[in-house]
Amino acid sequence: MNAPSTGALSAEDIARFGHDPAEAFATNLKAVQERIASACQRCGRNPGDVHLLPVTKTVPAHILRLAFGAGISSFGENKLQEARDKRAVLGGLPIRWSIIGHLQTNKVKYLARFATEFHALDSVRLADELNRRLEAEGRDLDVFVQVNTSGEASKYGLHPDDLVSFVERLSEYPRMRPRGLMTLAIFSADSERVRACFRLLRTLRDRAVSIDPGLVQLSMGMSGDFECAIEEGADVVRVGQAIFGA
Repeated sequence: MNAPSTGALSAEDIARFGHDPAEAFATNLKAVQERIASACQRCGRNPGDVHLLPVTKTVPAHILRLAFGAGISSFGENKLQEARDKRAVLGGLPIRWSIIGHLQTNKVKYLARFATEFHALDSVRLADELNRRLEAEGRDLDVFVQVNTSGEASKYGLHPDDLVSFVERLSEYPRMRPRGLMTLAIFSADSERVRACFRLLRTLRDRAVSIDPGLVQLSMGMSGDFECAIEEGADVVRVGQAIFGA
């Protein structure tokens, strides 16, 4: 893809993403992939077993068009409305949309229409509504069950003690395809506190998969801690700032 002219970018775009965002994204993407490979080497894993999900929240649609040209075709969005608006602009591109943030039930109908993955399933009420809307749309959806492993009231997700009873009900929702568990680690400079969140999710996964064999994957780790997450077994890492900048 040819680099855009500076005139095609606003001053705000240039200040945030540089004069050639596509080149910057490609360079950053390569650096993240190398870090993933190094983390896998340290713990004896195959880098091909770790899926990188670029998180594109707050990145404007016209900039994401450049990201697509740089080889990024999976976009992870925290806010459904933002994802929906971007898809309206980029609908002609074969983009895989993953919703990774908390979802209110009154917005489920929009998710059911276009998302490929949902990483924040955290209640029976939400599961009921999501399956109903997917049935109406004639679609299936890959889902990750979100667990609050940090114990922080500010974070969404099931309490670890409630996971087994929730997983036992997943078979009631045939339109959802359980893929694994998801968590947000505690934001801390203490790496052991962060690592403990990832270890807990791995332990919970080992229990959950005995009930629903589809729940094999671990979606955990972001720009600041994805290497630690990989060392603890992450299959999906959700990285935004390390690719797109702050």
